[in-house]
Amino acid sequence: MSITVVYTIVTLAVIGAAAAVILYFVAQKFKVVEDPRIDEVDEALPGANCGGCGYAGCRAFAEACVKASELGSLNCPVGGNDTMGEVASLLGLEAVKKDPRVAYIRCNGTCDHRPKTSSFDGVTTCSIVSSVYSGESDCQFGCLGYGDCYDACEFDAIDLREGMGVPLILDDKCVACGACVDACPKSLIEMRKKMPKNRKIVVSCRNQDKGGVARKACKVACIGCGKCEKECKFDAITIKNNLAFIDSDKCKLCRKCVPVCPTNAITELNFPPRKVKPVVIKECEPAK
Repeated sequence: MSITVVYTIVTLAVIGAAAAVILYFVAQKFKVVEDPRIDEVDEALPGANCGGCGYAGCRAFAEACVKASELGSLNCPVGGNDTMGEVASLLGLEAVKKDPRVAYIRCNGTCDHRPKTSSFDGVTTCSIVSSVYSGESDCQFGCLGYGDCYDACEFDAIDLREGMGVPLILDDKCVACGACVDACPKSLIEMRKKMPKNRKIVVSCRNQDKGGVARKACKVACIGCGKCEKECKFDAITIKNNLAFIDSDKCKLCRKCVPVCPTNAITELNFPPRKVKPVVIKECEPAK
């Protein structure tokens, strides 16, 4: 073996050994020691990775919980209060109970209520259609019905209801992840407080046009008349931009606002039938 080969081998061996030593010390200098509680919190979470907590996934949410000094601003909508209680126990923090939420589509513009005035010929997704077209009816605020919310939901909580024109959210399957809220280009879906027996009283309309224009576009459009606001004793209803809104955190489900709405824009769901008061007809008294 020539001396040149020997020198080459020795040189490469020295360089390799020196590089290994340098890499070892660099690794020790910059190594990140992960808090073992992150794994414990991650295991306690449902593993949906839906993003409803505001983080990229359950692992990222677990890291945020471990770093936080209190859990008031953190919430896992899928796991709810039970999961957050377990997380708080693992971290030695106090659990903050929050009212469960459920998604709702604020549009009742079905085919019966909102007649089509045109037809779109193109790629039928809500995001694309809304960017180039106001919709197939005269209501530019209503649901397009192409199902972007349906595609975004990973929990089968949305029923497209073929032929209806407006999807339906299934309360028992909805986990309040908010994916459908982000997917709707018309901003029709909102998160509302989940009431007992899934009961709701909602203004199922987002039309901000003036009364006559809104009513012409949809039979059950809100016309911003203000009768519901005057009827509510709990300050749960406000009128803004020709449109009424019912705050689910203030609403007491008294249903007094429903019958005063002249256009039936207020929807009451999952209530027992109203009792019909009997009409008493008095007999005419004989003439004296």
